[in-house]
Amino acid sequence: MAYSESKIIANLKTVSQRISEACVRAGRNAHSVKLCAVSKFHPGEAVEACIKGGQFLFGENRVQEAGGKFPAVFENHPDVKLHIIGQLQTNKVKNAVKIADTIQSVDRLDLIREIEKQASKLEKKINILFEIHTGEESKSGFENIEAVRKALNFISDGNAPHVVPKGFMTMAPFTEDKALVRKSFVTLREMAVELRREFPQFDLCELSMGMSGDFEIAIEEGSTMVRVGTAIFGERQY
Repeated sequence: MAYSESKIIANLKTVSQRISEACVRAGRNAHSVKLCAVSKFHPGEAVEACIKGGQFLFGENRVQEAGGKFPAVFENHPDVKLHIIGQLQTNKVKNAVKIADTIQSVDRLDLIREIEKQASKLEKKINILFEIHTGEESKSGFENIEAVRKALNFISDGNAPHVVPKGFMTMAPFTEDKALVRKSFVTLREMAVELRREFPQFDLCELSMGMSGDFEIAIEEGSTMVRVGTAIFGERQY
């Protein structure tokens, strides 16, 4: 498929405008929500088009795909940041920490241990978001607040000095029922409030929630980062 640079830039502008308008409707600063452009299944040329449109934060699900695509992007654009947003297997962590600034999909304590192990070898700090299971269709994520609390205590006790907690992430259920989608986002926001109060030593400011089909609801419920792919790049190319 040939990618239209002008189409991607136009889509990016439209999405950015929708984010700003959703912020204003919610009584928030128009620039209070970051956009993470999800480039999975799209080639480097699509990423380059997005960068020309002023986008510098990207999300990828698969470490192998990202590893083949982003080194060249970083070489040309050192300001670009990459987040790993897909479920991460322990054996992929070594390569993930080489290319990522942030791992959003941290869903278990063992993964934190492995991120620390690999990041320490590189003497690199890695930001993480705790992925929380808030919707029935979602198969990954910490199941409850106690499990997240245990992970935060593990880091707080000095066991993972290269791992920097930055907040929380969730995926709403894939449903037309907006009430269920909203409930998912409310659940994450309320859990975040409680954990920020319990762990003031960490800057747990990020709430990564909302995708192409539901990011406006997420913004209404306090999202600080939305992950948008289809609305920018078009349908995925498998």
